[in-house]
Amino acid sequence: METGSLHNALKPLSFLIGKWTSINGKGSYPTIQPFEFGTDLEFSFIGQPMLNYKWISWHPTKRTPMHQESGFLRIKPGTCELALLVAHNFGITTLEMGTVEGKSIALYCDKSQINRIPFAKEPHVTGLKRTITYDEDTQQLEMLISMATTNTPDLTHHLAMTFKKL
Repeated sequence: METGSLHNALKPLSFLIGKWTSINGKGSYPTIQPFEFGTDLEFSFIGQPMLNYKWISWHPTKRTPMHQESGFLRIKPGTCELALLVAHNFGITTLEMGTVEGKSIALYCDKSQINRIPFAKEPHVTGLKRTITYDEDTQQLEMLISMATTNTPDLTHHLAMTFKKL
């Protein structure tokens, strides 16, 4: 939902704005079997110096929902500093801090920036690293996510997605 003109602070993030769908999504982690998934992703604005963020992933053949995230990507005006505040449907919130450089975003959070509901399933997430890169030649967006948990304490590759704009 775009309302009004783009806030000047958002110009470095303008390449994200719109609806995206995954061309492919692959997941793996030391404690689970590799899997594939589809994802719909949206970055929108309402005139403030932030983007609204929505992610819905689904099973590639059954089309049943798998994971949802919703939040806000905020840029500190006049800088390349970012904060992505996300609520995940499995019972955690994350405050991912990072930067935008050109068409590439790097975000990170550790356990001090992760909150969870008391009955969230284990193992608990203790760290996340998210990179988002736009390739101007292919006009595709790539997102990579690494995760640490109480069972796997080091950041370990978890998800890779490539998106095309709708």
